[in-house]
Amino acid sequence: MRSLAHKINWGRVAVHIIAYLAGLVWIIPFMGILMASIRPQRELIHGWWNLETVTLSLENFANAWSHPTAPIGAGLKNSLIVTIPATILPLIIATLAAYGLLRIKFRGRHAILFGIVLLLSIPQQMVAVPLFQLLLDFDILNKYSGLIITHTAWGLIWITIFMRNYLTTLPVEVEESASLDGASRFQIFRKIVLPLSIPGLASVAALQFTWVWNDFFMALITLYDPDKLVATQRIPLLKGQYSVDWGVLSAASLLVTAIPLLIFVVLQKYYIKGLIGWTSK
Repeated sequence: MRSLAHKINWGRVAVHIIAYLAGLVWIIPFMGILMASIRPQRELIHGWWNLETVTLSLENFANAWSHPTAPIGAGLKNSLIVTIPATILPLIIATLAAYGLLRIKFRGRHAILFGIVLLLSIPQQMVAVPLFQLLLDFDILNKYSGLIITHTAWGLIWITIFMRNYLTTLPVEVEESASLDGASRFQIFRKIVLPLSIPGLASVAALQFTWVWNDFFMALITLYDPDKLVATQRIPLLKGQYSVDWGVLSAASLLVTAIPLLIFVVLQKYYIKGLIGWTSK
């Protein structure tokens, strides 16, 4: 018995206990939202954990999807219209910029990189008024293109830094060998760098998609047509004037959360590799 006690790694046990407790703290409010979305409101008066009477139904999801004031189904479609191009465009542009800043030697590239790092410190609230005026001057206010351009410009900053750090982990000898064989810089980038960068690209895509999808502030500035509102703008509109249907509100929240969660599950393998790739150099 004494030898068995010496074999127990108490540090690992403590880490597991802390991890399980953290997971429990996170899952309790989620269970509350889930129960509120699949049970009638009369059964939740004494708490969602009260299981004396349990009636399961998807009626709240149906009501949230086709809500007369702010249907979440239309909001999800609008969010996809904005989020997909606002993820792909900065990913392409920033990866090209990161590769150029890392591999191409030119005067002023360190100053450009320093300026990009400084831009990371600018909060969104600081640019709200000039952004509104700029979109108005270019006649793209209250248009999806205006919000897509806004998220693209905002994402270019951090994606460039992220991808530059990731590209530093790739073997430069492979690129030099391809260059000696006559490959152009763009061919090297397309046929060698991009395939090797899939974990980093997947990590960036998952993060950018999630941040754009969950955005409320920028959408609030750029879109105000009721038919064009994205999903995050519609959730507050589900509250009634005199009462709140928590079942519909909870169901709508789960519907909006499901899309980025699905993206993370699909890209999870590459996401983890991309996050630890350049930090473990």
